[in-house]
Amino acid sequence: MSYKNDATKALEIKTDQLSIINQFSSSLLQLDTLDELFEYVTTHVVNRLGFVDCVIYLADNNAYTLNQVASMGIAHARDKYQAERKVIRFSEGITGAVATTGKAVIIDDVTKDHRYIADERPAQSELCVPLIYKEQVLGVIDCEHPIKAYFTNAHLEILTTVAHLLSAKINQVNTVNNLQKTVEQLNNAQKLENSLLQIANLTYKANDLDTFFEALHSIINNLLRADNFFIALYDKKVDILDLVYIVEEGINTKTHQKISKEQLKDTASYYLLQTEQTLLLNKDAFQSHINNGDFKMVGRQSESWLGVPFKTSDRISGVIVVQSYDRTLHYNEHDSALLTYVSRQISMALDRQLARQELEHKALHDELTGLANRSLLIERIKHAILRLTRAKKSTSHALLYLDFDRFKSINDSLGHEVGDHFLIKICDLIKSTVRGTDTFARLGGDEFAIFMENITHKNQVNEALNRIKSALSKPINVDSHLLQASTSIGIAYTDNINDKAYILLQQADAAMYEAKSTGRGQVKFFNNTMRKKLKTHADIENDLQHGIEHNEFELYFQPIFTITTSEVIGFEALVRWHHPKKGFVPPNDFIPIAETTGQIINLDLHLLDLAAQQISNWHQQGHRFLKVTVNVSSRHFASLDFVAQIHSIYNKYQLPLGSLCLEITESGLIENLELATQIIEGLSPLKVKLCLDDFGTGYSALGYLHQLPIHILKIDKSFIDHLQDSTNPLVEAILSLAQSLKLGVVAEGIETSEQLAILQSTACDYGQGFLKSKPVTAKEAILLINKPL
Repeated sequence: MSYKNDATKALEIKTDQLSIINQFSSSLLQLDTLDELFEYVTTHVVNRLGFVDCVIYLADNNAYTLNQVASMGIAHARDKYQAERKVIRFSEGITGAVATTGKAVIIDDVTKDHRYIADERPAQSELCVPLIYKEQVLGVIDCEHPIKAYFTNAHLEILTTVAHLLSAKINQVNTVNNLQKTVEQLNNAQKLENSLLQIANLTYKANDLDTFFEALHSIINNLLRADNFFIALYDKKVDILDLVYIVEEGINTKTHQKISKEQLKDTASYYLLQTEQTLLLNKDAFQSHINNGDFKMVGRQSESWLGVPFKTSDRISGVIVVQSYDRTLHYNEHDSALLTYVSRQISMALDRQLARQELEHKALHDELTGLANRSLLIERIKHAILRLTRAKKSTSHALLYLDFDRFKSINDSLGHEVGDHFLIKICDLIKSTVRGTDTFARLGGDEFAIFMENITHKNQVNEALNRIKSALSKPINVDSHLLQASTSIGIAYTDNINDKAYILLQQADAAMYEAKSTGRGQVKFFNNTMRKKLKTHADIENDLQHGIEHNEFELYFQPIFTITTSEVIGFEALVRWHHPKKGFVPPNDFIPIAETTGQIINLDLHLLDLAAQQISNWHQQGHRFLKVTVNVSSRHFASLDFVAQIHSIYNKYQLPLGSLCLEITESGLIENLELATQIIEGLSPLKVKLCLDDFGTGYSALGYLHQLPIHILKIDKSFIDHLQDSTNPLVEAILSLAQSLKLGVVAEGIETSEQLAILQSTACDYGQGFLKSKPVTAKEAILLINKPL
């Protein structure tokens, strides 16, 4: 009978165990979080087994600790019992031993086990089962009871099964959580990456800063709460902080706010600028800075304050700040890193705009004087002419074209630095006479203009002229040199909306040249005579290119001969223009125009080609070697392209080396010595000689001779004219200078036998002039080479 009862009881226990396992298994499908799992195990499963306490620990395998995550009765307050130790090391107690070995234990009498660590309610027996998934210990289920030998193998069996199912579920939940975290992290990373790309793209395209800041804030607000946000720029020069973009409680104020010098020193923003360190402050930390005297409370206290400084230039720096007044919203290091990135983008955008403004200013202003340049002047003239439609009938505009007298001689004799300082001082004096509505501009070199708008009476121009004359009446001390300034002025008016800015400039320029030709300090108004000259100028300018394309230009050749024997050693090529309508046009009528308009480049290359063609013809006809020198503009010595162009001409016509040479006037000497030297040296393989024409008529050449590889000096005709009974001291000086520098010399303009005789008694090498031959055609020139002239 007893056996039957025991079998029945065992069956009931087994059935109950199966019921617990089945119910737990089905419940696992509905439990999605670890907290729900642990609560179910401690309040339902273990409680049905009749245990009085149970604690679940999860393992931290990096720290080798067990951390309590649930205990029976806590969740529903059924039992006030709590485990005294929330964290147990793997090396401590029976629980730690199970975590270390991964094997379950039943202890009938814990008092006899030295590993037992008593809790606040000591037990007598203990059942401890590890949570293991794929050989990794996830944690421990630890059950204790106040009765000795309470736990049986049946308890061990069912708790082991529960632990096995729970371990698998823990792994599943962890896997799902990790996947969700990974997906969330990927989404956040993608969102961050897209936002950062948007910010970078926004920075690259930024033109208007207000629009840039607004779009920037919109992007930032997607990444962190920025309901209270501002960007401020600090200008060291004026010591003022300008809040260029402000959002308060999510609303953009749309207005700049400036913090004065008095208020500035008390702000956290100024402290940020001074320390140049990012500040991430909670309410207490912010108050601590106030207590330390770093700054004062400006406005209301925030719960969290994050500020990042940035620097745009030596003069401009700034801060970007977000503030939270919500107790649940606190900024973190991730937000700090984001805002730091944003600050760099702001810095780049500001730097780009400042650079753009600087470039725009440079593009429209003269670097030396800071005045408006030609482009800005023309734009203002254009707009002023358009405004004539709304002006009174008697209203006009006036353009004063100024050229400073004797500036070139000051530049040449005292140097460019003194010349620059002289210009700056003159400009400062004239600037003080100009009305606020007028435009004072530098057109280039020593040429300036004053554009006077809305002239209602011509006395206004006369008064301006008197102010300028008075301002320049006294000598100016420039670098210890006492210099007298004066200016030639040409004036033109415009009162018609159909007038053109560039024509007004041409008219004033023409009037200035008339003023300059009559002496220093003169003033001329544009008139009909000048208008006719301008028309002729314009016609020639239009006809020049047509003349090149239709071979209207012809070269004449004037012999260059030895002084002692009058033997012809070469020719100077001189251009003649046979205009189809105007007939013969003298070089003095079109060369200056070609030089001014830049057409001289194409004209020179055309004439060089004609000269090379003629040399080639003579050479093919068997005539002896001759040099032909062609006058060229100094403009060619501003580009290395000229070297390639001369090489190309030599190759095209297979010219003998040194047969085509170049001549440049002293008045057109090159300013870029280094580049000019490179060009001349680039021509040396062709043995091209460089002649300096009109030598002695200015001051500049003396400074160039020892720097440029010039080969021949040509003494100007004005010196030869004075050779009558004896040599001219200046001619002797030039010859002595040329001899010391080992330069050849050609005397130009020899017209009498007396002049030639005097030169024959000197060290002069070669001559040229009407005494022997005027410039002649190529056919006539070749007949002169076989016998002395």
